[in-house]
Amino acid sequence: MDLVGTHEIAERLGLAHAESVHTWRRRYPDFPRPVAVLKIGYVWMWDDVAAWATLHGRLPGDDEESGND
Repeated sequence: MDLVGTHEIAERLGLAHAESVHTWRRRYPDFPRPVAVLKIGYVWMWDDVAAWATLHGRLPGDDEESGND
């Protein structure tokens, strides 16, 4: 089981800021739901986030993603 928080998502998707993940949660209703909410924050299954990122073209090197979302 590969669990990730906002920092790990940002690193794996090449985002400049982990806060972009929270922006995506608000902006995109189909963004994966976290599997747990801990005191340190939300936790997601990486496979769910990677599938969403693939569907939306949010993988590292995509021209649209500059880390400013």
